[in-house]
Amino acid sequence: MAPPPPNEDNSISSNDEHRPISTIVIIIAMQTEALPLVNAFQLTEDTNPLLFPKGTPWVRYHGSYKALNVNIIWPGKDAVLGVDSVGTVSASLVTYAAIQALKPDLIINTGTAGGFKAKGAAIGDVYVASEVAFHDRRIPIPVFDLYGVGLRKGFSTPNLVKELDFKVGKLSTGDSLDMTPQDEASILANDAVIKDMEGAAVAYVSHLLNVPTMFVKAVTDIVDGDKPTSEEFLQNLSAVTIALGKAVTQVVDYISGKSLSDL
Repeated sequence: MAPPPPNEDNSISSNDEHRPISTIVIIIAMQTEALPLVNAFQLTEDTNPLLFPKGTPWVRYHGSYKALNVNIIWPGKDAVLGVDSVGTVSASLVTYAAIQALKPDLIINTGTAGGFKAKGAAIGDVYVASEVAFHDRRIPIPVFDLYGVGLRKGFSTPNLVKELDFKVGKLSTGDSLDMTPQDEASILANDAVIKDMEGAAVAYVSHLLNVPTMFVKAVTDIVDGDKPTSEEFLQNLSAVTIALGKAVTQVVDYISGKSLSDL
């Protein structure tokens, strides 16, 4: 079944729309993706033990950049295996904690993604997601199926997209790097151009708490290409992360001094 129209019940008040953006939170899954931005914005790691619950590996980098209070939240390393805590569970938890602790005006979920050449994606392309949905929450019961897809809109930024010349497309999220035939069918139903492992989870939480959220993703691998996804992802990660860092810096530069309605 095709997903329903995006839910837009979390409207932003007129006062919030026209107030200059002050605090932004950047949710990012991997340290490799985060560090170029930490350096670009000259942020420092927060050592406050009370910011997040005791025992969580979540990391906050923060500082002032132009007219903005910039926060980068990274879920940290898995305590047992020592790898980045990627995926929807970590993403939803850190998004909730960051909103509660920092009260951002805007969230930017950024990171790398797989792209579909059939939809025009190429390695290094930067996309702003118009809509986000899940492709691996299959619940074949009426209405629950739509809940599983969880389709939501990204915050609309037509002026930013035009000025920075980013591509726009739909994003599909799942907890696996590879793609099963069932996932592929769901991604096609979502009409997605790119796929990741966090976006729709971030959207779920930010929608609940009524925080506008945009999604900026750079393509590391071509999902419908000839190379294995894991191989191509690792091959292109460093170069694409640099491109992603430049793109997000452009986004933050553009946001500085503006209101949500300006975007």
